[in-house]
Amino acid sequence: MPISAALGWAPSWLLSLVIFVAAVLVALLAHRVLFRLATRLAAGRDMFWRSLVSRDEGASRFAVMIVALGAASRLAPLTPGQAAVLSQVLLVSFIVLLAWMARTALHIWTTIYLRRFKLDTDDNLLARKHVTQARILQRVATTLITVVAVSAALMTFEGVRQYGVSLLASAGAAGIIAGFALQPLLKNLFAGIQLAVTQPIRLDDALIVEGEWGNVEEITSTYVVMRLWDLRRLILPLSYFIEKPFQNWTREDARLIGIVMIYLDYRAPIEIIRKKVSEIVAGSPVWDQRVVVVQVTDFRESTLELRILASATSGGKAFDLRCEIREKLIAFLQEHHPEALPRHRAEIAPDPGDTAQLFQGAGISR
Repeated sequence: MPISAALGWAPSWLLSLVIFVAAVLVALLAHRVLFRLATRLAAGRDMFWRSLVSRDEGASRFAVMIVALGAASRLAPLTPGQAAVLSQVLLVSFIVLLAWMARTALHIWTTIYLRRFKLDTDDNLLARKHVTQARILQRVATTLITVVAVSAALMTFEGVRQYGVSLLASAGAAGIIAGFALQPLLKNLFAGIQLAVTQPIRLDDALIVEGEWGNVEEITSTYVVMRLWDLRRLILPLSYFIEKPFQNWTREDARLIGIVMIYLDYRAPIEIIRKKVSEIVAGSPVWDQRVVVVQVTDFRESTLELRILASATSGGKAFDLRCEIREKLIAFLQEHHPEALPRHRAEIAPDPGDTAQLFQGAGISR
């Protein structure tokens, strides 16, 4: 005998309320038992399954409640309209549940995968490669999951489904407008996939973009955040790094050669300067013991051009090494070889009147 017939004295809305409240309570109790059982079963598994069970507590509770409410809807005395609305809500909730669990699983897998890579080391090229690729693909996959879930939820409504089908099938003004509106989003979405595959930039790469030097701090699904040397942030769209040229100082190797240009007098002792530069570089903690070169690269009207090359393990250390060479070399020249510093020479022709007075004062006739 149906419940509605057995309890004919109770109003239908009250009976429905009682049934749904009871279904929720039973679902919460069942979830507690099932979640404890799943936790024990996952204890012997690897970290992915343990983390998945732990982080999906809310999603699993939501799933049990959907099942319980679906079963309760068959017992409750609902009108056809109420049953249709409840069925629609449960269907949308099920789609949201699938998207929720998919995003959680993706986040857990990415986090566990990236644990083996450390960015806070000197030789972090491999780590930056994998972290950048995983983060970009994670954001792209998250975007796709969200878009698919929202589309599936909207397509469960008759009016939206018909509009979507007609919009995709037509080539009218609405389709053109939607295409232009979605162009930046799709452009950056495909740019993100291309960046993840080809990797012209990675996290913590040292770049020169738009005349600014800095490191890649964050790569999202639509833009890149660069942390500049003075702690400013430069925001650039993903498509920028596909369409425009830029400098990447750490593409394959973080080591760089620093250049110091100095202009000296022609009397500068080149060999002594060369030995002093080698001494300065050898005593610097940021030199990587690879390159140190001192060369006269050009002659100017009143000075010679001296180029000093020295290598370091990163762009920041190369900059510090260049500054150290400049400071110590100029102090050495000022103290020991001031004649090597640039100077301007001029020859002053004597005035004829001054020459005649000079001869007369000396008792010499012209």
